[in-house]
Amino acid sequence: MSALLTTPAAAVAHFSARLAFETDVSDVHADLSAGDASIVVVDSRSLESWRQGHIQGALHLPTAEIAARAPSVVSRDVSVVTYCWGPGCNGATRAALEFARLGYRVKEMIGGFEYWAREGFPVVTGTGVERRPADPLTAPVHAVACGC
Repeated sequence: MSALLTTPAAAVAHFSARLAFETDVSDVHADLSAGDASIVVVDSRSLESWRQGHIQGALHLPTAEIAARAPSVVSRDVSVVTYCWGPGCNGATRAALEFARLGYRVKEMIGGFEYWAREGFPVVTGTGVERRPADPLTAPVHAVACGC
């Protein structure tokens, strides 16, 4: 099997589409820190998971409740960013699909809650807002961004 199974044009289309529908934790953190009111971050996990820790300012809306609740709690004038546990979970993908079916502009936050916490961004828990040191395997320890 050849390592080159596609054309450069197909690769451009593929990666452009991914960037149109995915965002990462660093970009979401930057948008939230800048007070960007054009996005709503949605945590699609269970209540138990939400209570364990979540992104400050996120809306808790489990995937199974999106179709029934989203129209009354999420404006259609914003872009929705969904997240779930992490890269080993497709819950954010399923949540994004539900929002898309309802007609929302939506992106999936790749890395999910796991990479949010591992990159040292603030996490809300039952005891308040916490920050873990950045994991050197996921983020530069002494820099704001990875520079990619």
